Amino acid sequence: MLNQERREAILKIVNEKGAASVAELTRALGVSESTIRRDLLELSRGGGITKVHGGATLNKRQYIASEDAVSDKRDKNADEKHIIAKYAASQINDSDFVYLDAGTTTLFMIDYLPDTLKAGFVTNGIIHAKLLAKKKLKVVILGGQLKNTTEAVIGLAAANNLQNYNFTKAFLGTNGITESQGYSTPDSEEAFVKAAAINRSFVSYVLADSTKFGKVSSVSFATIDRACIITGKKPDGAFEKLTVIKVVE
Repeated sequence: MLNQERREAILKIVNEKGAASVAELTRALGVSESTIRRDLLELSRGGGITKVHGGATLNKRQYIASEDAVSDKRDKNADEKHIIAKYAASQINDSDFVYLDAGTTTLFMIDYLPDTLKAGFVTNGIIHAKLLAKKKLKVVILGGQLKNTTEAVIGLAAANNLQNYNFTKAFLGTNGITESQGYSTPDSEEAFVKAAAINRSFVSYVLADSTKFGKVSSVSFATIDRACIITGKKPDGAFEKLTVIKVVE
């Protein structure tokens, strides 16, 4: 088992039980106690758990170990997502060259794009590309590995494709946002693409319904300050000191 896989397994166990001992994790994963202790130290530095004597406990943040299918996510917090999507769509002008990330809130944005819009788009979302083309908008879809659950094109090949583009604006989804871990996702292959899009964009927006705050996944793709956040409810904590947050209602 690779280091990353083992640590994700540890986080899943701790997340499900609230706490786990070194001995318990050793039996569950079939590795030495010294290996588990090193893993717990690294995971505590990342903020996913709190290392205690003899084991680890789940910290106040909620760890997200897996991701729902797009068909399941579409109906969750749909009202808030539509409000966020409508505002985000209003930020796109004819002169913009836009990166549109795969995800349900970014998908809803397409419904609110005016029929007269002349902007160009690049996306890694299969459904997104189809709907943009249906609106007769110029759209390029990235090549790479297809992730079945989210219907997104991911991986290093897709991230490398983005190096050829210079976007005026990027609109991205996230699985979690915390002050210290920034924006995160459970999939490293998806994180490569999100990070590349932010690096190639003049302005980046993360579209996040209120349930995303205080949650963290295994791979961070950007720090808080790298994107403006569009959300439906004002988050707790010091997020407003770290970046621009637009609360839409």
